[in-house]
Amino acid sequence: MYSENESKPKNRILFRVIMVSAIIFAGIVIAGGFVAIRKPPPQMAIPEPTLQVEVLDAKPENVPVVITGYGEAKALNIVSIAPEVSGRVVQVHPRLEAGEVIEKGEVIFRIDPRDYEAAHIEARANVTQMENSLKRMKRQYEIDRERLKTIQRTCELSKQQYERVKKLFEEDKVGTQSGVDQAEQTLNNAADQQEQMAKAVELYPLQIKENESSLLSAKSRMETAEIRLERCTVKAPFNGRIKSVSIEEGQYVSPGMSVITLADDSVLEMQIPLDSRDANNWLPFDDNSDNTSNAWVRGLKKVECKVRWTESTSAEYWKGTLDRVVKFDEQTRTVTVAIRIEGAEALSIDHGSLPLIEGMFCSVEIPGKILEDVYRVPRWAVSFENTVYVAIDSKLKTIPVEVARSQGEEAFVSEGLKPGDRVITTRLIDPMENTKLIIL
Repeated sequence: MYSENESKPKNRILFRVIMVSAIIFAGIVIAGGFVAIRKPPPQMAIPEPTLQVEVLDAKPENVPVVITGYGEAKALNIVSIAPEVSGRVVQVHPRLEAGEVIEKGEVIFRIDPRDYEAAHIEARANVTQMENSLKRMKRQYEIDRERLKTIQRTCELSKQQYERVKKLFEEDKVGTQSGVDQAEQTLNNAADQQEQMAKAVELYPLQIKENESSLLSAKSRMETAEIRLERCTVKAPFNGRIKSVSIEEGQYVSPGMSVITLADDSVLEMQIPLDSRDANNWLPFDDNSDNTSNAWVRGLKKVECKVRWTESTSAEYWKGTLDRVVKFDEQTRTVTVAIRIEGAEALSIDHGSLPLIEGMFCSVEIPGKILEDVYRVPRWAVSFENTVYVAIDSKLKTIPVEVARSQGEEAFVSEGLKPGDRVITTRLIDPMENTKLIIL
């Protein structure tokens, strides 16, 4: 038997369970009622997504390739002028300043010529003396040759006289032994004189040649003295711009000491490094070049190039000419080509603006080979995966392509497109395939 105090807590728990169950049941009944009286929401039709795009009708064409490079304009000929003789500078050009232009033949500076003038006078006098000595020897040679003939005749007469005197004495007993001896002595003297003269005449050609060699040497020394005298006056070898100068009147200079640098601006040259693949694929090589015997680049076609100063906003350009391949750089894998610009072409295009001058950093457009049967599309129309979007039956389609070359803001497709394809030129970001298109 439970006591009354023990049964009271049990009754309270039972009561709470019954109340909670009743509340849950009532909530379920009420929720069911709400569901029964709820109306379903109206159904809305979801429209198919569309894109408004611009398209370009693809058509094949032949496109000339343009290779772009950059380089600095430089004077083709730059000459460092140094004195060739030593001495004190007694005269300089009145406009001997950097940036001035000196005409060809104008005196740049003059070295004191007095020592060289004296040396030249001495050398010239020595030449005159040698010439007179040679003339005198040649004249004496002619005289001695004639004398030799006379002595030879005298020797013959002395021989005849000796033989006659000797015969008379030995056969006819006419004359004396002393007369024979005297005739023999006369013959011996004549023979000795003939022999000496003959030897002297024989040596004359050798002596004349020696004198001629001495005269030639003297003339050479005179020419050297004359050249040194001329080198005291230094003139401009061409119409040149003074790049640098380090000489003043009164300064002592020595041979080989560079004092002036002249630049010939009549021809400018730019050396442009190009990607070796571009050079190999697109440079216009001359197939008729006569370079068939050595392993260097064959000639380039002399095509006209466009040169623009990178700091100019003008659309105008200077005309240059593709001249030659300069070198291949094995480190950067670039081929350097030379572009030449004549001075007349480098003059200012627009009045009041600068001409093309040495030191300007320029861009150069070089016409290359022809791309045949390619499709020109905007560069942004080709994705990084080399695909393009095209419109087919007003639906967006993605097709792979092969780009032969990108040039500026254009790409040239060689494979993947066909004539009449409608290439989408509107910039799109991850569009869905088969999206319906509205073509503007």
